[in-house]
Amino acid sequence: MLKFFLIFLNPKNAIWENIKMKIEILYSKIHNATITDANLNYKGSITIDKALLRESKLFVGQKVEIANLNNGERFSTYIIEGKENSKVICLNGAAARKVQVGDKIIIMAYATCDIDKAESFKPTIIMLDEDNDIITTTNEE
Repeated sequence: MLKFFLIFLNPKNAIWENIKMKIEILYSKIHNATITDANLNYKGSITIDKALLRESKLFVGQKVEIANLNNGERFSTYIIEGKENSKVICLNGAAARKVQVGDKIIIMAYATCDIDKAESFKPTIIMLDEDNDIITTTNEE
């Protein structure tokens, strides 16, 4: 029986040739965003300027991971759209307790892709200045 499982689980076994492996990779990142507001009395989420959403290829309702560069906190939430060109980056609800106005954060979104395409995929990376203006937009890590 053990021999059967070892043969079956061998990645060189023909049974695995038709299985498409998937991997979760970085899809988009807004780096060095400055928290402009923290609203504890809201249902939850992160409010992001509409122009930043468009440039970073992020979507309303999309799950994102937040890393706070000031205190090391990491947490997940979802996106709501802020006023275009307002430069708003606001944590709402319970997540507001994890940041303070002025903190620097990284906003990351991940996507699932075929493992054979993962090496060639380049995420969208947005670098912001102190005022949440875009410094650079690239498709390289």
